[in-house]
Amino acid sequence: MAATKPFFEAAKDRRTYYALSHESTIPDSRIQEIVKDAILHTPSAFNSQTTRVVVLLGEEHTKTWDLITEVYKQQLPEEKFNQANKRFPGFKAAYGTILFYEDTDTMRQFQEKFKTYQDKFPGWSEQTNGMHQYVIWTALEAEGLGVNLQHYNPLIDVRLATEFKVPTEWELKAQMVFGKPTSGPAVPNKEFKPIEERLKVYGAK
Repeated sequence: MAATKPFFEAAKDRRTYYALSHESTIPDSRIQEIVKDAILHTPSAFNSQTTRVVVLLGEEHTKTWDLITEVYKQQLPEEKFNQANKRFPGFKAAYGTILFYEDTDTMRQFQEKFKTYQDKFPGWSEQTNGMHQYVIWTALEAEGLGVNLQHYNPLIDVRLATEFKVPTEWELKAQMVFGKPTSGPAVPNKEFKPIEERLKVYGAK
């Protein structure tokens, strides 16, 4: 199924949305198709394919944010929990959550196989995970969904791993919340540094 926007239009429109409803602009099958395509076609160093993804929809999404709230209430002082808890209901009200992991066992295997680059693989692992996040975020934007990216790990790692039977070698990197936007992006008018400070081109014709 083709996306509703061309890639670069979606890339330009991609923003952080916090006001999200428990609705989706596309069927769950399309969400799964987007994630599968991202996993299959997003590059990784030496084709190591270390990124792992868990998609949580419906009641599983709602339960996830109940679990995260519970963990934070148990582990944080009351004042800090109350501050964090101002945001949790908004995430829970959205349609779904995507958990992004890196398979540390697979990464170590590649470190053993390519010892010359052993110290580079952790960085490359982070890069491919970020690319997966960006591809999926942009694809969801192209379908009219709003997205925000959270990082409540490592406090929530064990609880979510237990609940969703995540292998111990998977390391949690981010939580992507998405749903149908109910208002505009958090930063509607993004400021850009001059492109001349950020780009050099040599040999162009």
